[in-house]
Amino acid sequence: MKTFQQLAAKPALIPATTAWYLADLGEARGQQELFSRQSPQKLKALREHALIESAVSSNRIEGVEVDQARVGTIIFGRSLVRDRNEEEVRGYRDALRLIHEQGARLPVSEDTILHLHRLIQGEVWDAGQYKKENSDIIETYPDGRVRVRLKTVEAAKTAAFVHQLIELWDRCWLERWVHPLITLAAFNLDVLCIHPFRDGNGRVSRLLLLLQCYHGGYEVGRYISLERLIEQNKERYYETLEQSSHAWHEGKHDPWPYVNYILFILKTAYREFGERVGRVKSPRGAKRELVEAAIDAFPGEFTLSDLERACPGVSRDMVRRVLRERQSAGKVVCLGRGPGARWRRKGNTLKRG
Repeated sequence: MKTFQQLAAKPALIPATTAWYLADLGEARGQQELFSRQSPQKLKALREHALIESAVSSNRIEGVEVDQARVGTIIFGRSLVRDRNEEEVRGYRDALRLIHEQGARLPVSEDTILHLHRLIQGEVWDAGQYKKENSDIIETYPDGRVRVRLKTVEAAKTAAFVHQLIELWDRCWLERWVHPLITLAAFNLDVLCIHPFRDGNGRVSRLLLLLQCYHGGYEVGRYISLERLIEQNKERYYETLEQSSHAWHEGKHDPWPYVNYILFILKTAYREFGERVGRVKSPRGAKRELVEAAIDAFPGEFTLSDLERACPGVSRDMVRRVLRERQSAGKVVCLGRGPGARWRRKGNTLKRG
């Protein structure tokens, strides 16, 4: 809300880095239709991967993890979930399906925000309800010191702030104060600063990001998981969020670090989409392709467990098979013995960090 107030008060002076991202994303959106004309079977495989990765990654960012062997059942099955974590992952799946199916027809409204929260929180008592108590984000250091990492809006003012945020979003989107991608990134930042719920704020913000991308015609999130990319770059996520939330309550904050982060995520997604469209051969080979892509994405050393986490829904046997095949082909090397051994792509000398 404070970011939109900034944008409404004076014309935005767009940084050069932001302008470059917008140009690249404009070109990527122009190629989107071409990519989307590929084999329906290829795109189906990508959609299924994205659904799995998004539900697992978005929850894992918040510390909610499930047994890797159960991921396929949770996402695509109908059996009862076993615990609270599985319920949250399945709820996020339901929210994703709602957005993917309705796209731009689903309004960015207060009702939609509360409904998405209700879906991801399941049977929790305050699902679909704003927070009842103040909830600043506190960071605790090993020596016991604490600091306020993010000061959020007071509980008593939350509903009014969200209502005003929706009004400003509608005006900005209609009147085009700035580029639509800046508009959706600004909305995302304001939602996180308001922090309207006791729990689930990050997950709701990522669902809204996907929904607003549909409203802008940027549909890459259907095929490439934005949540996975955010998880892979979560240090930068927290860093830019802190930078851009400083002095937010006074309306003197700098939104551009976080805006550029969101644009970076979208640009990365489009680049990966273009690469994967050319690589996916068929549904039968889709899981193998996912493992191969995960290996190529590691900047340095990795373990079998790292690879499994990067390939939710793929069996350990398949992960091991692809890894051994790459080893036989001289494309990866094993640096130790046992299940905890580290691996590295041939010629890659970077350490795991």
